[in-house]
Amino acid sequence: MKRQWSKKSFKAIQAGILGMSLLGLTACGTKEESAAPVVKDPNSLSVGEIEAKAKQEGEINSVGMPDTWANWGETWTGVTQKYNLKHTDTDISSAEEIAKFEAEKENATADIGDMGISFAPIAEKKGLTLPYKTSHWNEVPQWAKDDKGNWVVGYQGTIAFLTNKKLVKNPPKSWDDILKGNYKVTIGDVQRGAQNQMGVLAAAMAYGGSESNIKPGLDFFAKLAKQGRLSLTDAKPANIEKGEVEVAIVWDFNALGYATQINRDQFDVCIPKEGSVVSGYTTIINKYAKHPYAAMATREYILSDQGQINLAKGFARPIRDVKLPKEVADKMIPKEQYKNAKPIQDPKAWEKTTSTLPQLWQEEVLVNVK
Repeated sequence: MKRQWSKKSFKAIQAGILGMSLLGLTACGTKEESAAPVVKDPNSLSVGEIEAKAKQEGEINSVGMPDTWANWGETWTGVTQKYNLKHTDTDISSAEEIAKFEAEKENATADIGDMGISFAPIAEKKGLTLPYKTSHWNEVPQWAKDDKGNWVVGYQGTIAFLTNKKLVKNPPKSWDDILKGNYKVTIGDVQRGAQNQMGVLAAAMAYGGSESNIKPGLDFFAKLAKQGRLSLTDAKPANIEKGEVEVAIVWDFNALGYATQINRDQFDVCIPKEGSVVSGYTTIINKYAKHPYAAMATREYILSDQGQINLAKGFARPIRDVKLPKEVADKMIPKEQYKNAKPIQDPKAWEKTTSTLPQLWQEEVLVNVK
């Protein structure tokens, strides 16, 4: 199984990346290994030129993009067939991807990776990215890409409610519904998990908070804790199937994926009415990639109509506004439910908040857990 969506807080990740990088240096290749090809101004090349060079390279090696995650398997089938490439993937976390790129450098074994949007600027600042904008660049929302093409969101996620209808008669449709309920609500480990931290931000935004004002979100979960209704059980399929999760606050694609894996008719999945937060996962092309053109061609495919549809088949919402086949669209949450879901507006403020959120969660929420 691909890495968990939960990630450590921003500062902890930075420290972890440094430590892992130092350890990883001992595993680097020798000087005799071939250096990465020099790619001058990738954005000046036509798609045809990139595709031709990709076919000449004949290989693409990815990290954090296994077949079972977000339907990557079907995407890799399309990529390898279109460009006649051999493909391998190593399933590691976003932090480990950055550490690997940094430790190996010219001895790179990975060409492209999939990492959370909060990690992409770290990779960029460390000088580990190869910019490429793709032919669909102008169709990607501004919040989901950087100016030079160092990273771009391929698919997005929104915090949603997953309710086991066998255990909860009236599934909540709003944050207020949850406060009025008598069931337990699972949020997971906010001290470590990005998905869980986004759950707190979503609640904060619903009650007038923001990336720099997380207090309304903390107050919401403190109320649940005082009522004895806050569950810290992991919202994973095994626990859900055992009936240990009544209502979970998770990414929409996780909610749909878990429900489908167990029994779709048994669960209600919705976006809270008052509001929620939208985030995404980015493709990062390794600056030191041995197959840079294959990596650029892969990003091109991911953002193509077919690539976006493939992701949607894995319940990940496309970042481009593509027309989905009816059988795919019918399995997604209706678009109208997303009207009050907003992407992060102030990334720097959120970065600062995530560095203090674990302690605030402990002091203002966990102390009230019964």
